[in-house]
Amino acid sequence: MDAVEVDGLPGFRRRFLISPTADRVTAAVEDDFHCMAVTLHHDGHQIAAVDAEMQRWPWTTCPGAVTVVRSTFVGAALSQAAALGLKSSNCTHLYDLAILAAAHAQDHEAVCYDVFVGDAVEGRKYAEIRRDGEIMLCWTMDRDVLRSPPIVQGTPLMKLRDWIATLDPAAQEAARILQWASLISHGRSIPLDQQSDATRMPPNCYSFQPERAKRAGRIGQILDFSGKDRRPLDHFDGHAFIGR
Repeated sequence: MDAVEVDGLPGFRRRFLISPTADRVTAAVEDDFHCMAVTLHHDGHQIAAVDAEMQRWPWTTCPGAVTVVRSTFVGAALSQAAALGLKSSNCTHLYDLAILAAAHAQDHEAVCYDVFVGDAVEGRKYAEIRRDGEIMLCWTMDRDVLRSPPIVQGTPLMKLRDWIATLDPAAQEAARILQWASLISHGRSIPLDQQSDATRMPPNCYSFQPERAKRAGRIGQILDFSGKDRRPLDHFDGHAFIGR
């Protein structure tokens, strides 16, 4: 399927900005529900320190995950960051940012991913991901079952792992980002009162662990980037939030 002009269309938007330097790399994300960044300090091989900042988050307990992401990644090899396997004990978003930062620590240029997942129309959605403005993947879905591209037609969104494994590394990264964003985008269509009880969530992140879920309260500003007046991370200079 060809790309669609998405400016002004209602839907979920998410931007990642990865900014490497000689001895550190920062990855930031913003979408409707989240705004945060992780910086890995390294010597080219090993992660020496981790800084994390949360500007918007959905649960009262989320800030506690900053300590966990530090303890997870400090001392790890950049090349082994993705294999640590501790995602469910972390904030999934901080964890993913750390993995993304480690993967791009040796890059010489910044990388920007822009994701769009349109709101469903009679159950159907269009989704795309661009890297530095260039389309990498575009999908159409019918109630979370892919309709295009043809190679994955009929495959549920949650069952893409085998296909993703056949792609080259850059496309694998883009596909995982687009898959995860497509799942998060459901939050736009679920009434807030139906997604505000953490004890009903599967224990797949820091705030949803049983010892925290019972005291986690839903908070946070939710933004809609469907209009043309603002874009995710428009207040992030690559290394720090500079206010709106």
